[in-house]
Amino acid sequence: MARMDRHPDIEGRSKRLWINGDGTCDIELVPSLRSYTYERDEMIPETARLRLDFYELAAARLADKGLRTVFLERLGDITYRASYIPAPPFEVIVKNLATGSTTRKYPGLFPEGHRFNPPVVKFDYRIDPEDQPIGEDYLRATGIDVEAFRAVALECNASLRSWLAPLDLWDFCLVIGVDGEGRPVVNSEISPDCMRLRDDVGNPLDKDLFRQGAAPATIIATWTDLVRRVLR
Repeated sequence: MARMDRHPDIEGRSKRLWINGDGTCDIELVPSLRSYTYERDEMIPETARLRLDFYELAAARLADKGLRTVFLERLGDITYRASYIPAPPFEVIVKNLATGSTTRKYPGLFPEGHRFNPPVVKFDYRIDPEDQPIGEDYLRATGIDVEAFRAVALECNASLRSWLAPLDLWDFCLVIGVDGEGRPVVNSEISPDCMRLRDDVGNPLDKDLFRQGAAPATIIATWTDLVRRVLR
């Protein structure tokens, strides 16, 4: 049974979390979308359910490839049970293409749309109001196994790109935690809210719709169609 009859133990912009005491937690997604760069922060009903629809499928795909996530089972439209692994304040971003923060923070270094081969992996420190790039030696100083995290991120990238093809995965971010045996585990949602994904003519199927000012109905319709496509 989900234990959501009390105040959440952890509450953020996009989810609420209840710790169960048996190594698991119950999570409720919040239908919020936020872009610091584009100064948008809104609640859009149905996006939480669609995020979880996609995440449930992605977690199963990664598990088939031997990649571990915290996802255990779905409890409801916007709730699921997960292994409880505290998340470090860092995220791992895989870039298959230069866009977003790459061209905004490093102007002139790579042209918009430049394809990275091999993909670029970078780390950000998660902090409001905007995450900040962090050097890998800082991560090592906190005890993070940078190479292990990098390997997991690249394996996830390969698996997701194969699964989503012919859709084009431009980039995505992960939060990776460490279990009691010191093994890295994907500890974050995988959904259109945390990636850039394009169709065969370059139309966005992800949070870029929100960043670009699309109406809520357009975002919901696009994400609904995306879930149908990846179910096939």
